[in-house]
Amino acid sequence: MSDSLNAPEAPQPAEHAPGEHIHHAPGVSVRHTRAKGEPRFPDGPRADPAGSHFERRIRSFQPRRSRVTAGQADALQRLWPKWGLDIDGQQVIDLGELFGNGGPVVLEIGFGMGEATAQMAAEDPGVNILAVDVHTPGQGNLLNLADQNGLSNVRVGNGDAIILLREMLAPDSLDGLRVYFPDPWPKKRHHKRRLIQPEFLDLAATRLRPGAIVHCATDWEPYAEQMLEVLDAHPEFENTQADGGFAPRPAHRPLTRFEGQGLDKGHVVNDLLFRRVQHRVPQSEQHRQESPR
Repeated sequence: MSDSLNAPEAPQPAEHAPGEHIHHAPGVSVRHTRAKGEPRFPDGPRADPAGSHFERRIRSFQPRRSRVTAGQADALQRLWPKWGLDIDGQQVIDLGELFGNGGPVVLEIGFGMGEATAQMAAEDPGVNILAVDVHTPGQGNLLNLADQNGLSNVRVGNGDAIILLREMLAPDSLDGLRVYFPDPWPKKRHHKRRLIQPEFLDLAATRLRPGAIVHCATDWEPYAEQMLEVLDAHPEFENTQADGGFAPRPAHRPLTRFEGQGLDKGHVVNDLLFRRVQHRVPQSEQHRQESPR
């Protein structure tokens, strides 16, 4: 039998002025009843920034609905206007203006909760990291970590990295690409959803400067083999390893907690480090340059 009739009256929440920012205890999950059509975070990332402006192709990611803690929600509201980027595909962005400096920019696709990204940014402050994901709690957590650690070299992108590469980044604008532990889509019928495919590398090559490093890591061995095969076959990239195989984990990629747990269970983690080769001169242009005047 319910005790609700005999329970003391629950305290009523205090009223707040419209637009007043309410702080919650760190780590507390936030549940907010929104009116229909009201954005989840009015000053934060949009639910679908690109909308229906672009074709609905097969995606390599699947947005997850997860509870956002009070600290993450606070960071999204406060810091998104300053350090966030909605990937809407409407204009080419000036990376120097986005970061406020002319330093090299590395694109990271998929960063989870952002701990490794924040650590890499702290250890190499001269490199700007444009970190892209669709996981709202992770976006808030990375913004929070950047704020707490004074990291001015991190920007958080919300949306589809393919649209970012294709529509919003200029040719030769990136100094590196990082794809750590992407979804392996293990079922054969889902392999077409894997990110590292020839078509993706075709696009990435146009945005990476010669000499830029593509760094992938995965603990799913069949996917690692496919990555190696696809990267090896692409004419715009060359393996940095003399033996043509996988690379040891470089010092700049932190060992994450989840990766450590996997290693303890006997999982094998493979890193791949490939370099963007110099631009190839078209054969007709090369012949013209070599012809005597």
